[in-house]
Amino acid sequence: MRALFFAAAIGIAGLISINSSFISNAAGLQQTPDPGIQAKGALGEVKSIDASSKLVTIKTDAGSEVMVFYTDRTTYKKLAPGETSLTNATDISFSDIGEGDRIYARGNVAEDRKSVSALQIIVMSKGDIAKKQDAERREWRVRGILGVISALKPDSQEITIQSRTMGGTQSVIIPVSDKTEMRRYAPDSIKFSDAKPSTFGELKVGDQLRALGDRAPDGTHFTPQKVVTGSFRTIAGVVTAIDPATKEIKINELEKKHPLTIVIKQDSVLRKFPAASEMGAMMGGFNRGAGGPGGPGGAPAGSQAPPSGGQGQGQTAGRPQGGGPGGPGFGDGSGATFGAAPGPRPAAVAGERLGSGGSGDPFRRHFPGKGAGRC
Repeated sequence: MRALFFAAAIGIAGLISINSSFISNAAGLQQTPDPGIQAKGALGEVKSIDASSKLVTIKTDAGSEVMVFYTDRTTYKKLAPGETSLTNATDISFSDIGEGDRIYARGNVAEDRKSVSALQIIVMSKGDIAKKQDAERREWRVRGILGVISALKPDSQEITIQSRTMGGTQSVIIPVSDKTEMRRYAPDSIKFSDAKPSTFGELKVGDQLRALGDRAPDGTHFTPQKVVTGSFRTIAGVVTAIDPATKEIKINELEKKHPLTIVIKQDSVLRKFPAASEMGAMMGGFNRGAGGPGGPGGAPAGSQAPPSGGQGQGQTAGRPQGGGPGGPGFGDGSGATFGAAPGPRPAAVAGERLGSGGSGDPFRRHFPGKGAGRC
């Protein structure tokens, strides 16, 4: 049996983008293979600036490099994250643009889609993006909830989840309405950029769910503003083969002894367990320092450790908990996104035991982009 699986992407890189509907209406954009490159403009992150050649090189979220040429007639606007039009944009100069900023270069794109002569450059600064991300992370930590769907009531549009709290696992009822923003991860992707608008009918018992909203004082009900769901697996196995060319790792699953193929994607993050002796020493030291299960200062044996975060949000089985700008710890829709490059990849070795799980990115507001909808 061959199953497609994606290795864990733990930790959330926040992505913020400039309003897609605004740019689409203003520039008359048309769909292209790379959503960041349109007939009348290109969107991406500034990679380099050559003032002597009046050239800015940007990289789209799909990985394409575009040369943005500017002239003395080019105008510049700075837009804050979350703004939906240029009404509150401020005039800036070319010198205000820096590497790492997100820009939308408005102008005619060359036929080869590798350059654009910019009439206007709209900028969202790297610093403003970071501030927006921090604010959204805090909001999800305080007002977020995480759990596994245990029951669904289509007639009343109610979702019941099992959520871990400091007092243990608790059933929480989440009623959704037409005002609730719902998204679902694509079956072949761990990226929130590939998550699609969803409906109640797509939900399934056993799905992981994360929501942003307000919890009732007794903790039994939760009123959501945003909901994101997905179906993820955590698998442990022994590595049997590695193919660097296709970025595939073949394993024999420990539980069911089935062969599986794990496909390593661009956003996958790989971690390597320490040697058994090192792991034992680490855990021994940790347990001595913290009391350990059943020990002084530790939780009673068999009990669940309380999760971090607000409103009783916790870690579901098989899912790494994470935080991210404006979104869930697991887990952007059409267009280009503000992204971060993945770190170095340690190599797997045949015969090693491997554990993997799916993860992705959170709800975001963007430039025409991947994410939790259009702003």
